[in-house]
Amino acid sequence: MDHAIRAEGLVKRFGSTTALAGADLHAGTGTVHAVLGPNGAGKTTMVRILTTLLRADAGHASVAGYDVATQPHQVRSSIALTGQYAAVDEQLTGVENLVMVARLLGLPRAEAKRRAVTLLGEFGLDGAAGRAVRTYSGGMRRRLDLAASLVGHPDVLFLDEPTTGLDPRGRAELWEVIRSHVRGGVTVLLTTQYLEEADALADEIVVVDHGLVVATGTPNELKNRIGGQVLEVSPARPDDADVVARVLAEEAGVHAEASAGTLRVPATVPGLAQTVLRRLSEDGVELAELSLRRPSLDEVFLSLTAGAESTGDTSDTTRRSA
Repeated sequence: MDHAIRAEGLVKRFGSTTALAGADLHAGTGTVHAVLGPNGAGKTTMVRILTTLLRADAGHASVAGYDVATQPHQVRSSIALTGQYAAVDEQLTGVENLVMVARLLGLPRAEAKRRAVTLLGEFGLDGAAGRAVRTYSGGMRRRLDLAASLVGHPDVLFLDEPTTGLDPRGRAELWEVIRSHVRGGVTVLLTTQYLEEADALADEIVVVDHGLVVATGTPNELKNRIGGQVLEVSPARPDDADVVARVLAEEAGVHAEASAGTLRVPATVPGLAQTVLRRLSEDGVELAELSLRRPSLDEVFLSLTAGAESTGDTSDTTRRSA
């Protein structure tokens, strides 16, 4: 596989604090690569190095085939970076924002206008193209911000928590826009606090902790690392929770975890669901729900980073630069 992003042994220190301690990352061309980790784990430092905003103390990295340390201009000409907050001019209209970015990138006026109109249509903003951005909703601003990042046809797009503050509908709309451009060959490196976002979008996930990559794999591969299915049982009557907990512990061999009226155990024993259902029925326990499911990415994340204290990534959150 061709790698649009390749990083090996990245090290970065801020005084006595080590933000990256030898991190590796390889992202294939035309894929979405998600970087997850606790606050201060080194995610933003890694992005800043890969986008030439920060120099590593050790290690090597290349983006779109260019060395980030020795060929920074070529890297910047090949990438776009969208930060957590929309970096658009609220006084300008949607089309004026995109034309301005296009002109700054050197496009002739007529071509800049055509590119702006095309992107506004792709992002479902053509009906608001002539309106001042201050009248846009949060979701519309995020879409405009992402459109601005794509004006220059980047090979690699860095998205730093792109759906922060969006409602579920706005998040889903932005996901589909991202998918459409990945299908067109754009490589995306995504950092996010929404684990369902990484689960929905990422071809591969890197988990960073204490400045090191502690796990890499597809969402399914990472879920398989912490075991198979989970059995969840919700009694119809809260008073029956103790009975459910006792039965689950006896049949599964481990104490059940409980939250919001639901008890759960790993389903490692063959036929566990059927046995639990039979016993609870014999005990007269009515159930609101009984289900088997795979571990969530949240559970994977907590398992991989449990008990860790962050190293304190002191670098600032980045915004778009290309």
